Amino acid sequence: MIIYLKGIAATGPGFENWDALRNHFAVGADLDPEFVPRPQGTILPSVERRRASPTIKLAVDVAQEAVLQSGLKAEQLAVVFASSNGDTNTLHHICEALATPERFVSPTRFHNSVHNAPAGYWSIASGSMQSSSTVCAWNDTFAAALVEAATQCIAEQVPVLLAVFDTPFPEPLYEKTPGHQPFGIAMVLDANSQHSLAGLELSIETDDQPGATRMNDAQLEALRCDSSAARSLPLLAACAAGEAQQEVVLDYTEELRLKVVVSRLGD
Repeated sequence: MIIYLKGIAATGPGFENWDALRNHFAVGADLDPEFVPRPQGTILPSVERRRASPTIKLAVDVAQEAVLQSGLKAEQLAVVFASSNGDTNTLHHICEALATPERFVSPTRFHNSVHNAPAGYWSIASGSMQSSSTVCAWNDTFAAALVEAATQCIAEQVPVLLAVFDTPFPEPLYEKTPGHQPFGIAMVLDANSQHSLAGLELSIETDDQPGATRMNDAQLEALRCDSSAARSLPLLAACAAGEAQQEVVLDYTEELRLKVVVSRLGD
């Protein structure tokens, strides 16, 4: 299936936004070793912003940036949000609360612990009443969410906002789970090629095909392996490249791979 990229956003350790990461891939600009994402959730109304966790703010920040770049209106977009671990800080606090004699969990923390809470916050902030899906597939979450978003684009003929995000757990779960660094990626996808940045041709292959595409840079390869959201890095590198066409392979399930052929359409 073929879909088109209308907007893109990314943030992670070393780069504040897509422009910084794209410049690194395109011209070798240095990444900032001191930078760590500190999401703000600026699109959220003040009441919701006070209730929102860092995970929720990260999700809506990258979503907002991708939508702004696309030139489309947020209320026009169906939504696919995805995360491997969900709202890690909230889950940590709930586990702490359940380990006390009182076992009291605040309503806000319980509300934020639901896996589709970030998509709900986005719908409130953006005014979107389009369909909303939330995906989790452990380390293969990015590929599974990309397939879900692409399928909706084609089947429903509607542009889709895809946002994939992971934040680290505090200790003691920090050492027991993947995702030790915050990473967020968002894309606006459409079945219509007009005013697109790139074309993405997706196909699902059997596991006898080559393994997942790796990053040449050791630091970025370590980051790619850190979380499900960061497994988007090879695709981001292909989107930033000047080549007319590049092929990327992503892990999809234990038996399958997702091949994405990126065709450059414009700046």
